[in-house]
Order: sequence, then C-alpha cells, then structure tokens
Amino acid sequence: MSQPMSAAARSAESPPAIRRLIALRWWLLAGEVAAIVAVPSLLGIPLPQAAMLVVAGLQALGNVLAARRLAQAGRFGDGELFLQLLTDIVALAVLMFFSGGAANPLISLLLPPVAVAALALPARLVMLSAGVAIVAYSVLNVLYLPLPIADAERAARLHLAGMWVTFVLSVAMLAWFVVRMRASIRERDAELAAARERALRDERVVALGTLAAGAAHELSTPLATMAVIVGELERDATLPASAREDVAVLQRQVAACKGIISGLAERAGAERLDSAVAAQAERWLAGVFDRWRELRPRVDAELQLHGVSPRLTFVVDATLEQGLLNLFNNAADAGSRVRILANCDKTGLSIEVRDNGPGFPPQVLEQAGRAPFPPHAGGSGIGLLLAHAAVARLGGQLTLHNDGGGVARVRLPAATTT
Repeated sequence: MSQPMSAAARSAESPPAIRRLIALRWWLLAGEVAAIVAVPSLLGIPLPQAAMLVVAGLQALGNVLAARRLAQAGRFGDGELFLQLLTDIVALAVLMFFSGGAANPLISLLLPPVAVAALALPARLVMLSAGVAIVAYSVLNVLYLPLPIADAERAARLHLAGMWVTFVLSVAMLAWFVVRMRASIRERDAELAAARERALRDERVVALGTLAAGAAHELSTPLATMAVIVGELERDATLPASAREDVAVLQRQVAACKGIISGLAERAGAERLDSAVAAQAERWLAGVFDRWRELRPRVDAELQLHGVSPRLTFVVDATLEQGLLNLFNNAADAGSRVRILANCDKTGLSIEVRDNGPGFPPQVLEQAGRAPFPPHAGGSGIGLLLAHAAVARLGGQLTLHNDGGGVARVRLPAATTT
C-alpha cells in the first residue's frame, strides 16, 4: 500500500500521506515475515518458506525504492501509486497461493489496497484495482497450494482464529488510515480557508488603494488652499506670538500632508508599490518614527532600540511604512503615551507599539487585523487591516494583545545578518 493524493491538485498533502503508507507497509512486511517464520514451528503447519520469503523480500525492495523515489521527487503520480497498489495486491495473492488460497483467513488483506485506491486515485484506476483484487480472489479459489492440516476440527479452529486476526488487522489499518486522511483533509481545508481569507483581504486592500489614489487627487486642491491661507497668516504682522507657534505647526502639518500625497501619486504612477528593498533596521525605523513625529508633534512618544544591530537589514516597502504609521496613530489615539520598542535577533526584527489606553476590545483581538472594523470615534477602522496586510505581504506577522494598554507586535524576517 502506498500513497494517496498524487495529482497536482492533491500534491500539497501527498508527501505526509505517502510517508504514512510506506511506514504501514513496513509494519505489514514485518508481520508477514514473522508469520512465515513462526507458523511452521508454532502451529505445526509446513509452508514453502523460501518462496514466501522471496516474495516478502521483493516487497521490501519495492518499499525501499518507493521511499527513495519519494525523497527525490517529493510526491508520486497517480500511475505510480496505482502500480504500487497493484504490486501489493499481486504479492499478497502470491502469498495466499502458497498458504491455502481463498481458504486462508488472511485473504481479506486484499481489501486495504483497494480502500487506499478508493481514497487516493481517480475512478478509472480505482475500478482497475478492484478488478485485479476480484480476479486474484477468484483465481485463488481454484489455484492454490492447500495447507496440510489433517485434523478438520483443528483446521476449523485455526480458520476462525485467522479470521479474527484478519478482522482486527483490517479494522486497525483502515481506521488508522482513514483518521490520518481526515486529518490531512482538515489541514487542506484550513489552508484553503486561509488562502481565501488572504485573497479577500488583498481584494479589500486593492480597493482601498484605488480609493486612496482618488482621495489623494481630490485632497490636493484643499491642501493647496490651506497652504496659501497659512502663508498669509504667517506674514500677518498683527498676529500674536502664541498664534504664530500654532501657525508654524499647522504649516508643517500641511507640508507633511502634501509630501504624503505627492509620494502616493509618484508611487501610483512611476513607481511600483511592490518594489521592496533591503533597509538597515535602525536607520529605517528611526526615519519612520521621525516622520510620524512631524505629523503628531504633541504626542508623548518614545522610540527605544534594544540590541538592534546596525548590520541587520530586512525587506521594506512603502506599504510597510504606512502600516507602521497606522499602528503609531492607533496607539496615539488610544492613550496619552506611546512607546515603541524594537529589538532583534539572528532571525529578524521585533517591533512593539505600546500605549497606555484601555487596550484592544475582544473582537479586535480575535480578528487581529484580518478584517476591517466599523468606523469609530478615532478613525475609519481600516488601519489594522492595512498594517496586517503590509506585514504579512513581506513575510512578517502582526499580533495584538493587552498589557497595561494595547500592544501591537510586528515580527519581520531578516534579509541579511552579516
């Protein structure tokens, strides 16, 4: 018996199933060899041991070749699986021929290979496997070497005992295989569900990107008007000093907004958002924090770098920067103090964004940025979705939890650690 799921559509779960079946075959071979060696001495029933051990040896050789083929190719095709199951059926039929034919209570061991075929192969090959098993059983009714047991009563007792052993073995093998197969199917279904969720999330992100491009175009006019008005206020000689400070802050804010919109327009046109590059962790993170501070100058915020090596680089792009800015803004909106802690190891960079607010609600912790949330008093509810998508897109992970406030932890894999 050898493997389920070998077509391209089933390749994702083929190797584990194949390995299980190869391991099962080794157990069956061990049982066959033990029976061939022990039956003549324990039960006093002579068997053609040499011929039967040759068959078992050929089965072992076939299993070694199957394991080697799996190690090289990673999976089998349907045709290869069919040939292995066919070999199992023929080998079992030959062993039955040497040990009583269809009267041998172990004849039912012809069924597991057919069950494996039904679970793993297309209908045409399943029918062929079943046909070969039926033909083998039919031939063994008329062509076999009878077991020399003179005592009919003893022969009946041995036959019943053998039927019990066959039933136990068949139930154990089928139950084990079906349970493992169900586990594989559940894993595949979970992977498909995750892939569908990623596709839906990416579709929402693309839609948001389209809306953002349109919004950037529309915002350019009111921002230009605001810049003109701020410039006029700055030149107003009657303006008090306290108001001038506010005007200066407003001027920097307008300039920052214009820079964001200009950058977005450039990336939507000449550049590609998926043009990721390797950046030095400490410098890049400090730059993102400084740009955010220009937008939120009155927030009590601090960036702490612990053990972030100047040599550590990781992959970044514009979406990742925007995702971090969303996390910073969420933390600033949730509390009065923001602490950004960064540390690294050989595998990558960890960034914690902490606030002293009430923490994340249970529904936010449950969804963890995989779906947008309803608009709330502090924003539109899509910041976590965008941050999660940006981090996941670069092979990282975003997790949320509460610890004296909300904590968003970003884990990014290292590009190089020289």
